[in-house]
Amino acid sequence: MSVLNDILSFNENFVKNKEYIPYETSNIPNKHLVIFTCMDTRLVELLPKALNIKNGDVKMVKNAGAVLTHPFGSTMRSILVAVYELQADEVMVIGHHQCGMSSINPEELIAKLKERGVDENTIKTLENAGIELKTWFKGFDKVEDSVAKSVEIIKNHPLMPKNIPVHGLVIDPNTGKLDLIVNGYENETVDQR
Repeated sequence: MSVLNDILSFNENFVKNKEYIPYETSNIPNKHLVIFTCMDTRLVELLPKALNIKNGDVKMVKNAGAVLTHPFGSTMRSILVAVYELQADEVMVIGHHQCGMSSINPEELIAKLKERGVDENTIKTLENAGIELKTWFKGFDKVEDSVAKSVEIIKNHPLMPKNIPVHGLVIDPNTGKLDLIVNGYENETVDQR
């Protein structure tokens, strides 16, 4: 059976048995918080448990590495929508140790694109259009620096209200321990050395 069929079969019983009832909530986050974090599988259940959040408490935005790559991309748009439309009064950027984006090799990733059928002409067309794939796929060297950079972009965004605290943290994906990188209440980066 395929993954899709497994999911659809499970979902049919989930709805039929009304297992959704404990998760009913509104679209406004109870804790008035939006969290921008990594899509890492180890954080799916660990992060909410480590932060004492449950369904309905926060808005959660995820991407590879919790890296804000463009101030006018979809991630920043989602954060702004959470603030202006969904009553989020604080933002947390949460990266994690042992992140795959810290060890990603853009050249190897581009080779995998080609192995899976992306034509060399497509890659050249993108590069001719100004999209440098090696830069676009590049991760980061130090998660603390990456989190601090994302916090700065969010905090200094021209559309972000100046009274919104933007915090930066790094979580251990094995234990859930949080390290504070930027305290948004004090607007300072914490020295992690």
